[in-house]
Amino acid sequence: MLIFSFKEGHDGSIAAIDDGKLLFSLEAEKDSFPRYAGITAETVTAAAGRLDRLPDVIAIGGWVKGTHSVERPSRTGYFGVGDGAVSDEAGRFFGRDVRVFSSTHERSHIMTAYGMAPFANRQPAYCLVWEGNIGDFYRIDENGAVEHLRHVLADPGNKYAWLFALADPKFPVSKGLLRLQDAGKQMALTGFADKGPLTMAEKEVIDFILAQEGIILQLSKEDMKWSEFHDVGVESQAYKNVAAKLSDAIFDRFHDYAREHLTEGLPLLISGGCGLNCEWNRRWRECGLFPEVFVPPCPNDSGSALGTAIDAQLHHTGSAKVEWDAYAGEEFVHDAEFDSRRYETVPLDYGEVANHLADGNVIGWVQGRWEMGPRALGNRSILAAPFSSEMTTRLNKIKQREGYRPIAPICLESDAHRWFEGSIPDPYMLYFSRVTTEELAAVTHVDGTARAQTVTPEQNPRIARLLEAFRERTGFSVLCNTSLNFSGRGFINRTSDLIEYGERHGLDGYVVGDTFARRRAV
Repeated sequence: MLIFSFKEGHDGSIAAIDDGKLLFSLEAEKDSFPRYAGITAETVTAAAGRLDRLPDVIAIGGWVKGTHSVERPSRTGYFGVGDGAVSDEAGRFFGRDVRVFSSTHERSHIMTAYGMAPFANRQPAYCLVWEGNIGDFYRIDENGAVEHLRHVLADPGNKYAWLFALADPKFPVSKGLLRLQDAGKQMALTGFADKGPLTMAEKEVIDFILAQEGIILQLSKEDMKWSEFHDVGVESQAYKNVAAKLSDAIFDRFHDYAREHLTEGLPLLISGGCGLNCEWNRRWRECGLFPEVFVPPCPNDSGSALGTAIDAQLHHTGSAKVEWDAYAGEEFVHDAEFDSRRYETVPLDYGEVANHLADGNVIGWVQGRWEMGPRALGNRSILAAPFSSEMTTRLNKIKQREGYRPIAPICLESDAHRWFEGSIPDPYMLYFSRVTTEELAAVTHVDGTARAQTVTPEQNPRIARLLEAFRERTGFSVLCNTSLNFSGRGFINRTSDLIEYGERHGLDGYVVGDTFARRRAV
């Protein structure tokens, strides 16, 4: 059975599953389109071009006719897991009879995690969906039936990011505005917090934010001018401190419920955009309440087309299990050549590239198909040596990011215990670990943590070979790894963009497939 699935709205994507195997998951933002883009003609054309026949099922994720989750529903809509949350009807697609399936956006998150989980088939599990608008627990039984357990907190992701908006003098005062990038910035800034008891001003603002319903549409910054954190500045110590305490307060709401009620010893699945919060993921993994915790590499809306496809497969076959690989995007497009006057181009030699990196150079690294989800996992990466804080500064300048943003490491899984402890292995860069050496300054955040991706030769043989070569040269199978993208856009996916990016931001070389191109000395 071939299922062709669509997720509209922000983080638009298209996925296809054929007889239980993921064929692709294409996100509209990739190939240098704007971050969080909706489905484009390019996405539809690319997806259709990868199919060798017409699908049996068209799966359409429930959404809204507008911007906000409370607007009129499209298909099955945004919320719900029970009656009305799934529809299936006869339809036509390019002149052929098909089934047209839809399920809610809420279910798409649940099914992304459930279908991708590495557990045995028919394994019951708990699921936590926390994202901008949903903050709920569920139980999934051995047949894939979803039982809603508890609505814990409205708008956890929006409430988390709201504090950044409150503190940022650049954020507009109007209601209804949301900057999707703020949550990631706040996650970085919480690492700078001073430990200490909750002050009255901190308690007041945290309690007020958590008590809101529909915080984006119903609250303006001007409604909180009473708070001493209003326009205080996101790099102020006062903001960093209260941001960390808000983070703790949100997590504790969910953890308190889980500790009291999720007592069957089942694994925990985590999905929704808050599943990208590495500190919260670390706490779930280390809390001792669950035998296993699984977060997919695309827990945010980038995985929702896949989640709806999994739900359609469950509906039609009784099985949600999917065979998948994180590198499920498009192949790199070779649409330009490296200018021989500016670049020396040679066949890829891993030792030579390792030496180039060890000498302090920064390269763009491109292999195979792009990664699903927002994290660079070794196929669309900027790589550099991990040893100096100066490298952190240089990489953030290349990336046009704020100086407080950390740089993540990529490491051989077999060596990870030598330099990191805690939440490893971590193949999808979703947990914070503690760094146990001072020699990895470029990838150590101010609080001593790192978001370390661990890789094996089976998972990604080419990046693993490079890490082995770098270990032979330096003793460390660790590199800086940050995503290869223009600021505010998805991963670069064509040579012309790669060269333009490198020229604009000062990359020292590129590896594209089996080719190593390095800048000639002037």
